[in-house]
Amino acid sequence: MASPRLETYCCPNRDAATQLVLNFQPEVFCGVCIGSASISLLLTILQLLPKKGQSPRKMPKASSSSTILLLISICDILGGLGIIFRSSVWLGFPGFIANISLVNGTDVWPSTFCVGSAMWIQLLYSAGFWWLFCYAVDSYLVVRRSAGLSTIVLYHMMTWGLAVMLCVEGIALLYYPSLSSCENGLEHAIPHYITTYVPLLLVLVANPILFRRTVSAVASLLKGRQGIYTENERRLGTEIQMRFFKIMLVFVICWSSNIINETLLFYLEMQPDINEMPLKNIRSAALITWIIMGVLNPMQGFLFTLAFYGWTGWRVDLKWRKREIPWESMSSSTAGENAYPSPVNYQSNIHDSKKISTTDSQQTDEAISMLSEGNTSSDERLTRSSPIYQGW
Repeated sequence: MASPRLETYCCPNRDAATQLVLNFQPEVFCGVCIGSASISLLLTILQLLPKKGQSPRKMPKASSSSTILLLISICDILGGLGIIFRSSVWLGFPGFIANISLVNGTDVWPSTFCVGSAMWIQLLYSAGFWWLFCYAVDSYLVVRRSAGLSTIVLYHMMTWGLAVMLCVEGIALLYYPSLSSCENGLEHAIPHYITTYVPLLLVLVANPILFRRTVSAVASLLKGRQGIYTENERRLGTEIQMRFFKIMLVFVICWSSNIINETLLFYLEMQPDINEMPLKNIRSAALITWIIMGVLNPMQGFLFTLAFYGWTGWRVDLKWRKREIPWESMSSSTAGENAYPSPVNYQSNIHDSKKISTTDSQQTDEAISMLSEGNTSSDERLTRSSPIYQGW
């Protein structure tokens, strides 16, 4: 799981609240993390592999959103690998991990492993949060026809730049001036927790607003495409809205326990003695949410693929397929059309005027197909309802 408490665990003089959760059944907790991360990792990869009887996913021409969805899954996969590696070392080498608690220890490798593994997990999950925010922004911009594949460069700069900057800044403030003096007061810990939870809270607050505006814009596009709002278009708008709802539902389920747990632990830190009897229920709630975090945080990768694409099935197709090169199909079709040129040019003029009249509809179809990518039924209804399919 991903929590800023893992970085504070690397401090020999860690606070009592961090000591409470990390000393609670560490073998069980690490086993839960390994099991949840392994299951999520395998199912996520299974979801992303091509399936028999299904055409490979195509990248939308006017949007980078499908690329962003893939990058979110990659961040979850790499973060899950970090959780498996860290938890396996904790379980397999308890003596090695015990050296982290030594204030004047001469072996630097335990502390190096502790800091490095914690930073790896935090960086990747933070990058996933930023990519999820970029997905909401890109969805809105695509519907407004203000985005394309070129914007992916800007998203990369923003996502990785902010993720690295916040992670390094939080770690530097926490461990300043050295590991032996970190966690020596909240002035070290609070900036670290802020830099960790800023992208998470941004997604919780900003993404629902952007998704709501995108759904409203989609409804306007569907109404304006043919001047009417048919049952198919209403259903397509509902499916796009449901897709956004599933994404936010998965995010809330996987990370709300982190916010609850952190609130409880901060409350315990403010108490003179966290072992007092009146605080028993709060301690129990903190330990329960700590275990829940170990289950739900790594499962985000698989649950997101369900929200993005639905269940894609078990039948994996690992055979290499030759894909048709776009310009080959264009040249062959052009050759076929020019084999018997028409002696009259008015037909091409009529065809050109029809192309102009359907330009807006094609752009609308591309935007809507991007938002409903991965939903076969939606794509089929969109194709049948488009003017091109109807023979304009």
